[in-house]
Amino acid sequence: MVMLVVAFVSFSLFNFVGDPINNMVGEETSDEERDQIREDLGLNDAVHVQFIRFTGNALKGNFGISYQLRRPVSELIAERLPATLELVIISAVIALVSGTLLGVYTGINRKGFLSDVILAISLLGVSLPTFVIGILFIYLFAVILGILPSFGRGEVVDLGFWSTGFLTLSGLKAIILPSVTLSLFQMTYIIRLVRAEMMEILQTDYIKFARARGINEKSIHYKHALKNGLIPVITIAGINIGTLIAFSIITETVFQWPGMGFLFIQAVKFVDIPIMSAYLVFIAFVFVMINFIVDILYYFIDPRIRVKSEAVSG
Repeated sequence: MVMLVVAFVSFSLFNFVGDPINNMVGEETSDEERDQIREDLGLNDAVHVQFIRFTGNALKGNFGISYQLRRPVSELIAERLPATLELVIISAVIALVSGTLLGVYTGINRKGFLSDVILAISLLGVSLPTFVIGILFIYLFAVILGILPSFGRGEVVDLGFWSTGFLTLSGLKAIILPSVTLSLFQMTYIIRLVRAEMMEILQTDYIKFARARGINEKSIHYKHALKNGLIPVITIAGINIGTLIAFSIITETVFQWPGMGFLFIQAVKFVDIPIMSAYLVFIAFVFVMINFIVDILYYFIDPRIRVKSEAVSG
């Protein structure tokens, strides 16, 4: 249902955001030529016929030809997708690992000086816009210190099915600043979420019983408390991955990272509707798949869900 709604919105871009013929031809094109192009593209068909055709082509990964670049949109996405996914994966790992560890620490050591410093920095990370953080990082690490590149993806290695920067030194250095910038907002959110969950769980009765039985504090913190606090973290982490892809636009623009977000910004400038539509459908597909994966992870992490499902099936 979600994908159908997004498909309809994307289809509407073709029909209601300007005239696609004007974006494809020049002013010297005659009215007869314009009418012929419109007929060839099926723009004279009924709206429901056009929508069915658009949906069928989208299922095949066919979103037409870019108005600006004059190339199939599927090829452009295939070229830019590795850069975006590598950026998002690294950012998600940084946010999840760092956010969870720092959240556990601040939840256990609620009144420590280091906990106060971490929470203050996390508040700063939530408050500052992503583009401001990116510019500050560029000024500090690229301009003043000169130890990291300020833009681009660095040297990449083409594996045939994938182009990666993980196999070169310049590629690894290039991804540091954009990935940290993109992860900061999500990381600070996870820190506060894990801290709140740990503080609440550590006050529960079964934790008090575990301490009364003489169970080691580390075991209580990481085996019992953290495990039970992971369910909301998984939910947020799953949603955040989709968010990272959707909102990597700003980071990719600041660092001129050659990914899908940067491609989308260029498409908006030139009103390149096929690219814009493909991007919307792709983001919606990512969110749907992530929610599906999160629901599956619930089953393995939360024993209560397994017990309920077994009771229903029994």
